[in-house]
Amino acid sequence: MLPGMDGFEICKLIREKKNTPIIMVSAKKEDIDKIRGLGLGADDYMTKPFSPSELVARVKAHLSRYKRLTSAGQETNEVIEIRDLVIDKTARRVILAGEEKTFTTKEFDLLTFLAEHPNHVYSKEELFKKIWEMESVGDIATVTVHIKKIREKIEENTSKPKYIETIWGVGYRFRL
Repeated sequence: MLPGMDGFEICKLIREKKNTPIIMVSAKKEDIDKIRGLGLGADDYMTKPFSPSELVARVKAHLSRYKRLTSAGQETNEVIEIRDLVIDKTARRVILAGEEKTFTTKEFDLLTFLAEHPNHVYSKEELFKKIWEMESVGDIATVTVHIKKIREKIEENTSKPKYIETIWGVGYRFRL
């Protein structure tokens, strides 16, 4: 009883373009109307008068089911976003201001580790142990070299870094 177009036509038009849940609420109580509505793509059909709390429960149930069905089988990537820096851990990609940057395995691991632990200061020895998974035994210069290379890729001005800062005499910290 809508002006210009009935609910059945609206349901049909929506279903042609979208896969969103549709609940028809109608004064038409005949079985043939319910069957027609469901046949045109409605997911549910309620007749007037109806309980508002029942309508809310049905909407919640349909949205929950829709969400489960549309996300089933889809894995979402684990992503870290800080300002204009995006680190996609799943795809092992780094994107800065929309531009993808190329990182070696250890550069990526080091950047990701620091970004996952922002505002925490790590010594070179701690970083070496975490990323290279062994004691540094004098190899901590490796960390310094990797930090320098990472900065060259993600910092606008390497002398004034906005992501990875040096805490003199201690180590490095990722700034939020």
